[in-house]
Amino acid sequence: MKIKILFISLAFLFIQQAQSQESTKAILDQAYNQAKIENKNVFVLFTASWCGWCKKLDANMNEAATKNLFDDNFVVVHLDVLERGAKKSLETPGGVEFLKKHNAEKSGLPFFLIFDAYGKKLADSNNAKGQNIGCPATAEEVAVFTGILKKTSTLLGDELAVIAEVFQEKKSN
Repeated sequence: MKIKILFISLAFLFIQQAQSQESTKAILDQAYNQAKIENKNVFVLFTASWCGWCKKLDANMNEAATKNLFDDNFVVVHLDVLERGAKKSLETPGGVEFLKKHNAEKSGLPFFLIFDAYGKKLADSNNAKGQNIGCPATAEEVAVFTGILKKTSTLLGDELAVIAEVFQEKKSN
């Protein structure tokens, strides 16, 4: 009887893990397909419900002055990861594994990755020192962020300046 319960438990865990990988895979596959059609890159944003900086990054990206700039250049997807306690169920299935695959599970949140439409990684939210800039707020972090955006999009100098202004303006809020 104990062996049967153990076997059923292991099978359940295996199925859960397989489903979790499919869920993140499905989200990313849909984003890559949309990016191919719209000639964009994919901006993957790792967040958690408890993360205030995640909310600030998302709010800044959705600000009236910046939303179209991001939407015109990226397919933005959110993967909820690293939830705690009762909120563990909020995690995007397979998101933590995807974060680990990119060696970022200890980088802190928010963390982002940018891919081309075929899934090739173009950039992440680490600066030249390998430190996660998270939600850019300082002038240095904003400069790194806009540099990443410049390399991974068709954003022009004046558009990048708008993004920089919004992020620097919002840092103390």
